Parts: sequence; C-alpha cells; structure tokens
Amino acid sequence: GVPVSASLPDLKFPRRRRAPLNAGTKVILAERHDVPVVQMSYEFRGGQSADIAGKPGTASFAMGLLDEGAGDLDALAFADRMESLGANLGASAGLDSSSAYLSALKQNLEPSVALYADMLRKPRFEQGDIDRVRGQWIAGIKQEKVNPGGIIQRVVPGLVFGAGHPYAAPRTGSGTEAAIAGLTRSDLVAFHGGALRPQDATLVVVGDTTLGEIVPVLEKHFGDWKATGTALVSASIPTVAQQKKPRVFLIDQPGAVQANIVAAQLATSSTDPAAVAFDMANMVIGGDFTARLNMNLREDKHWSYGARSGAASAVGQRMWRATAPAQIDKAGESVAEIRREIAEFFGGSRGTSAEELARQQKGLTLSLPGAYETAGSVLA
Repeated sequence: GVPVSASLPDLKFPRRRRAPLNAGTKVILAERHDVPVVQMSYEFRGGQSADIAGKPGTASFAMGLLDEGAGDLDALAFADRMESLGANLGASAGLDSSSAYLSALKQNLEPSVALYADMLRKPRFEQGDIDRVRGQWIAGIKQEKVNPGGIIQRVVPGLVFGAGHPYAAPRTGSGTEAAIAGLTRSDLVAFHGGALRPQDATLVVVGDTTLGEIVPVLEKHFGDWKATGTALVSASIPTVAQQKKPRVFLIDQPGAVQANIVAAQLATSSTDPAAVAFDMANMVIGGDFTARLNMNLREDKHWSYGARSGAASAVGQRMWRATAPAQIDKAGESVAEIRREIAEFFGGSRGTSAEELARQQKGLTLSLPGAYETAGSVLA
C-alpha cells in the first residue's frame, strides 16, 4: 500500500489583524502574499430567518439582485466593468446572515472596491431586472419540487420547527412561488436597508495586502456608510420543544427507483459550549465515510450509495439530519437500521468507543493543515 508519512505538517494559520471602520464595521485581515489577489467578504447579521413576514425568499432574492446593476451602471454595464477589472463579485443569504464577496487583482484593488461599494450601498433594483430574475427564480422553485434533495430541503424544516418559525422556511432560501411573485421593489429596498447595516457587520479580508494599505481604501468607500432602515434581525430565535413521540411522513414519487430517507431532530445552537462535543459525536454516527450509518447501510448491507448525518450552523437550535438514499425494496429495512443505530448511539447502549473517537480526532486534526491552503478557505 501507500507508505505512511513519517512526519506531518503543522497547521499554519495566518495571524489575524483587526481594525474598525468609521461606519462601525469590524475589519479582520489575514495576510497572504503568495499571489497578487485580495478577497473579502462583508458579513451582515440579517439572513433568511429575517425574511419579511409571509414572504419567504426575500433575503436570498434581494442579495442575488445586488450585482444586477448598481450606482450609475445597469446590469450589463456592471458585468462589463467587473470583467474589465478582472474582479469577481456576488452576494448571498444564509440562515442567520448575509454576505457579499469580492475577489480583486492587487493592481485593480481600489477600483474593484469602488464597484463593490456601489453594489452594497447603491443597488439599482430595476423593475426589469426584478421581473427577469423572478421568472428564473420561480422556475428554480419548480425544479426543487420535483428533485428529491430539493423536496427534503423545502419540507423538512417546516415539519421540525413548525409553521411560522423563522427557521421553518425552505433551506434552499428560494421561498415559495406565491411569495416571490408578490415581492415588490419596495420589499427589496426595505430588506436592503434593514439587513445590510454596517455598524453590525464584519468585513473579512484575505490576501496580498496589509492593514496600512487596505483600511484607507475601505474608509474611502465605506467609512460614511449609514444604515437606512430598521434592523430586521429578531432579538432571539424562538426555542422549540422536542416532540414527544416519533412521526413518519411519506412523500410519494411514482416511478422512483430509490427511497430518500431522512431522520431529523433538534439539536442545540452552534453557540452552545457543548456544540463541539455534539459535532464529534456526529462524526462517529454519520459524519464521514467510516461512520456507523455509512458502514452499515453501504459497506455492510449494500442498500445505499452512502448515508450521512450532520447539523448546519445556526444561531438558534440546529436541525440535525441523518440521510440515506436506499434501494426502494429495502426502504423499510433501511429505516429500521437507521433507527436502531441512532437509538443505540444516543441512548448510550453503544456509545462512542475509544477507537472511534481516536480515529475521528486524528482525521480531523491531521486534515487541518491542508484545509487552509487556499485564500478562499482561509476567508471561509
């Protein structure tokens, strides 16, 4: 076999330097001088959980429109300007936050930041662009509704958190056809003013620059930025009680050749001190290829191409999910095996062994040096 390395590299993460902007934004810089590129991500607190009431999808739709024209440039002129600078810009919304991204060549840094600032501060939200993107967006929702993965993302959160909860909307962030069809320009302007608030934001910068170089450029384009709307972020995400007994839901897809099985349960917030221990426990039950669920359903039974589990980060309660696409004639047996594995592990009758813990700790720690080799991974 492949020889085992006698020594392994140490994790060398760039030192983080910090500075405030006059707008209130916190700047965090990690210097990387290997290539003449600077990347940055403006992180805001308002995300999908801050969608306008009754209009799921507002955050993702609004953020997706930021690069469809800004300042004096319409959508085509904005794209031309971005291309001529060799820059890459974009924006998106996550569950609890929204972010806007810039990758710029060092030689074009100042004009690229100027374009970035226009995108964030002066989006045009032209009605023609809204209507064009709306049509594409609704078509995307219809595709999600016939794709097993999309159906899971759309249906499961509402079942776990309950109707009306900020986390109950589809995890794709796309919302519903009715909500997107009903969005107005004023809705997008309201979200922009209420969510993109510089005084509550963090700007992460990675690349070929220093604080002395980058802060004056950022001050020039963002220093006088002031929020224009009322903050949309809720003071807290409501806590949901664990359900008293298991429930089973079936979505029938005639002609399907496999069953997509999902087990979901509430877990504590990512901010909980026990989150690291929970995530390590998840690594044992379903977090990677060698975890119990995959070794059972794929390697031992050969009923599934792969079984995994995990809980994405969240300010409020996280949704832990175990998923397994299984051959359709083994759906019942697969559900039984998943239930047994979960019950034995979390019930304590077959908890984490010393060997499993050591294997996962070793895999996670030894992979860290390679995990941050690119500027993009450092930024993330």
